[in-house]
Amino acid sequence: MGTGRIVKALSGFYYVRDGQELYEGRARGKVRLEGVSPLVGDIVEYAPEPNGKGTVTAVRERKNSFLRPAVANIDCMVVLAASVNPVTDPFLIDRVTALAGDVGCEVIVCINKCDLDPGDRLWAIYEKTPYTVLRTSAKTGEGVAALRQAIAGKLCAFTGNSGVGKSSLLNALSPELSIEVGEVSDKLGRGRHTTRHVELYSLGNEAFIADTPGFASFDMDQTQHLDKENLQCDFPEFEPFLGQCRFDDCTHRQEPGCAVLAALEAGEISPSRHASYIRLYELAAQYKEWENK
Repeated sequence: MGTGRIVKALSGFYYVRDGQELYEGRARGKVRLEGVSPLVGDIVEYAPEPNGKGTVTAVRERKNSFLRPAVANIDCMVVLAASVNPVTDPFLIDRVTALAGDVGCEVIVCINKCDLDPGDRLWAIYEKTPYTVLRTSAKTGEGVAALRQAIAGKLCAFTGNSGVGKSSLLNALSPELSIEVGEVSDKLGRGRHTTRHVELYSLGNEAFIADTPGFASFDMDQTQHLDKENLQCDFPEFEPFLGQCRFDDCTHRQEPGCAVLAALEAGEISPSRHASYIRLYELAAQYKEWENK
């Protein structure tokens, strides 16, 4: 028996990396009978067979999982944003960071295309958070080394609104990927097959990105529900003030004696971030569990 990580899943076959060895095989029926469908990123137990074959016999407990792409155990969510061509709405960033935090992902915010616009407004918002915030540019190389260091040894996912420069930044991190920006990448097989699979791609420094061959933007599952009672914990800059409000059930929206609102007034919390919290809270309050059963 061995233990490794699934690095690719395609047509019912799983490719398990154990050190320098790669094993290809299917999952034992018992695994599926237990209601677990193996995902790329899973740490699994497998039974090796001759000629590089193997059988997945068990899936270790996951730290998290997502649907699009279907991956597990993401360590770090890299959120790309820009202040030019296109301009990123901070709410889009905040929704992703809240969802990532809710499932235990570290967050890195990259203000990209800083050669065109330094993104001072976005910087002012996120410098007040505990997130790692970087200015990056694939054109000039600014921030690329810092990002490479920040993701070293981690299984990452990159996300951002369309046109924000994800492919260019990935090429700057790992030129051997040779992703053709805005075009078809022959190296990764885009346009050649209709089958969509998920795979881990090396970015160097023991960092990997989980994505599809086309590197379509990581899609935080739209059905993932944020609980309104726990939402305060998904805004880490609120943490120093939690438990200090006058009321134990404070929602940090308009209650008197709210420590979070006092921090907001004192400039310790960004008004934009608090506005996103209110918006997400109201969306979470509308959620009806029975509608998704």
